[in-house]
Amino acid sequence: MSEKSTSQDQPLRQQLVSLMTEANAHANFEQAIENLPAKLRGVRPEGLPHSPWELLEHLRIAQWDILDFSRNPKYEEKKWPEDYWPKCPEPPSEAAWDGSIAAFRQDLKEMCELVDDPATDLFAQIAHGSGQTILREALLVADHNAYHVGQLVLVRQLLGAWK
Repeated sequence: MSEKSTSQDQPLRQQLVSLMTEANAHANFEQAIENLPAKLRGVRPEGLPHSPWELLEHLRIAQWDILDFSRNPKYEEKKWPEDYWPKCPEPPSEAAWDGSIAAFRQDLKEMCELVDDPATDLFAQIAHGSGQTILREALLVADHNAYHVGQLVLVRQLLGAWK
């Protein structure tokens, strides 16, 4: 990538990172998980299919999958839906909850670094894909995370645990 194209696409890179990390027009991940009482993490509100734990784990797993696809030429596709959701609505432990949050944050950081790296061609097709680009994968992370963070906020509202 030439220096000229790098300087020209820097605003796009900044906007993508912002879209993936900041609240913008809705709650972000950090706000959605902040101070959620442990006793509510495995509760499914009446009429809804997912607990906070299930949503957190799905966010983590799906984001990891997108990141892995984006940079791993030996990527192996997961089975939908069974590989993308936890088997149980309750976290197995406090450590599992904390670990899932830490992994989500780390993977998001790495996705942002990939997007922000001037050596990453945002528009080149991913060699092992079927037409996808890093730009498309970054937008997918932002879109998917926003959707499920919104669900997490709704679940918290119904559980009486949202400000």
